[in-house]
Amino acid sequence: MAEATGIEWADSTFNPWVGCTKISPACDNCYAEGWAKRAGEAGLWSGTLRRTSVQNWNLPRRWNREAAAAGAPRRVFCASLADVFDNQADPAWRADLWRLIRETPALTWFLLTKRPQNVRKMLPPEWGEAGWPNVWLGTTAEDEEYYLKRWRHLSVVPAPLRFLSYEPALGPLGDLRFQDKGAPDWLIVGGESGPGARPMHPAWAREVRDQCSQAGVPFMFKQWGDWLPEGQPTGGEIGQINLWRRDWIRLDGGQGAYSPTAAAVHPIGKKRAGRLLDGVEHIAIPTVAGTASHE
Repeated sequence: MAEATGIEWADSTFNPWVGCTKISPACDNCYAEGWAKRAGEAGLWSGTLRRTSVQNWNLPRRWNREAAAAGAPRRVFCASLADVFDNQADPAWRADLWRLIRETPALTWFLLTKRPQNVRKMLPPEWGEAGWPNVWLGTTAEDEEYYLKRWRHLSVVPAPLRFLSYEPALGPLGDLRFQDKGAPDWLIVGGESGPGARPMHPAWAREVRDQCSQAGVPFMFKQWGDWLPEGQPTGGEIGQINLWRRDWIRLDGGQGAYSPTAAAVHPIGKKRAGRLLDGVEHIAIPTVAGTASHE
């Protein structure tokens, strides 16, 4: 669907179909729902799904040829405007997607879901005991409750790499238990951006960063989102933004009331807030499970 993408951990995005249903607090300000409303297709977020065009489905085949010729795998996020493991998606569409993925071994497919309980039963029969080498499986968790609820399902699905997207971060993630079998191979952390964005406490990001560092797990800090915690360096020119505009985010996730552990946050926008955590850019992307391509 996009030759190039602004998503920091992918080279391209591909949507075999579009549409989804909100299922947790992370979905409250869904950017894809906003896209659908602007496109005049608000029904796509109330139970209707639409398969994308034949031309769109042919894009990954071209990307695969280009990646094979260049000798460099291309990272494809599938699906940014849907969920591959949505119960409402036509099983025939998903079967077509598996065939497409099988036909494009020079692409590394990132399948990120909020429905990991469906993954195992929706995998193709040929998935095997190790998964397909060009498919990484991930799930989203906005806080500890959803991490515990979702990761237990994904942790037992065979795959060359399983990752966690902690975005939007809406509360502390807690102990990631990297010592356990099936723990995440990669962590992506990000705050929320867009209309209605909620702030992230810097302690949440630091806790994940430190756990990843101790366990040798690749860590990507994707963005602060629209809110920058006080004391953090900005990612762009502040200009005339009034830094007296601020709110408070408590350690437990509550917003709007001061407490001794609350962080002051300023609504300066995603671009200006940037992606520096304590002055450091963390951009690790694994090449295989347990190793990072760069940091």
